[in-house]
Amino acid sequence: MGKALAVSPLAPTAFPDLPVIGGVEFAAAQAGVRYAGRTDVMLVRLAAGTAMAGVFTRSATRSAAVLDCQEKIGHKDSGPAAIIVNSGNSNAFTGRNGVESTHAVTSAVAQTLEIEENRVFSSSTGVIGEPLPHARITAKLDELKANLNPNGIAEAARAIMTTDTFPKGATATIEIDGKPVKIAGIAKGSGMIAPDMATMLVYIFTDAQADQAKLQKMLSKLTDVTFNAITVDSDTSTSDTLLLAATGASGVNVDGNAAFEAALHEVMLDLAHQVVRDGEGATKFVEVNVTGAASDSDARVHAMAIANSPLIKTAIAGEDPNWGRVVMAIGKSGAAADRDLLTIRFGDILVAEKGWVSPTYKEQLGADYMKGQYLAINVDLGLGVGKSTVWTCDLTHGYISINADYRS
Repeated sequence: MGKALAVSPLAPTAFPDLPVIGGVEFAAAQAGVRYAGRTDVMLVRLAAGTAMAGVFTRSATRSAAVLDCQEKIGHKDSGPAAIIVNSGNSNAFTGRNGVESTHAVTSAVAQTLEIEENRVFSSSTGVIGEPLPHARITAKLDELKANLNPNGIAEAARAIMTTDTFPKGATATIEIDGKPVKIAGIAKGSGMIAPDMATMLVYIFTDAQADQAKLQKMLSKLTDVTFNAITVDSDTSTSDTLLLAATGASGVNVDGNAAFEAALHEVMLDLAHQVVRDGEGATKFVEVNVTGAASDSDARVHAMAIANSPLIKTAIAGEDPNWGRVVMAIGKSGAAADRDLLTIRFGDILVAEKGWVSPTYKEQLGADYMKGQYLAINVDLGLGVGKSTVWTCDLTHGYISINADYRS
């Protein structure tokens, strides 16, 4: 996608001021992976002792870089580490060439930074099915190494963008035992977004000290209620990668620490919401809350049926309070529901209950509500205590325009 895209109307007013994380350095460069004149490669160097956790797409056609990262995560190595990322080409569905390209990049990074190759984690995002011109990346490694800087995270966030209209960053700082612990994260994602991580690349850094296995458990748990609870278009990417690096520079151990987990959740949810706010062509941010389900898993099924419905998403784009489409989505989801126990609200507006439209509901109320940029669809099934919240956006002509010529 070579054309510049208008910045999403839901974009934050500015990229946040992310703190320096001890033990982390960043650099970015223009390698011409797919387009000339675009910053498209980032390198991160991580101090010795950094614990690495990761969550990845479960796509059956995941990329060579994802497979390589999955193999490396969980090793007990404690030497310095690195992350190398390119945009423009996903190196997915590229067969043996993809494996060779991933190895060529990670081995070159290892040699350049004088670290072990099994501590080099790579990601690629962009078009599928084209060989990665990895020599263009490796040719930039000396430049990247020379430019490594603790303050380079903002430029790194821009380097990983594809159809994103704004770079995404989030941060939190907490105090544990009288010492500050910092978290900073960046992400990319705009289209091909659905649970199982979506077409997202996410990199989160903290100066906390953590056991790798415990850090992994925490990350996996929080992913379910953040990145795996968003959807733009119901499509799951081949390249989803979330890496969390804990350098230990603060000297504060956070194993089992509830305050740290809450702060990490805050950063992850902020980044996940930014991905939805940058959904391709999006003009509305929508929260879907389902309560009263027979189980949490049933609630999740219903919530995703609503959030992924093209009929609901296009109605939202047209500011049409078509609550009948919500009824349709619940009925088709396959999870337990009872028509006569169902309650639907748009925000605080009671729309339907007891198998029929509410006698207090007026169509103009719903129409006025739909004019907002931030909307909530609230459903109670009246069957139990199961609940789920997911986030999505509307489906506009802009989504079609972006994806009709993505490879052009």
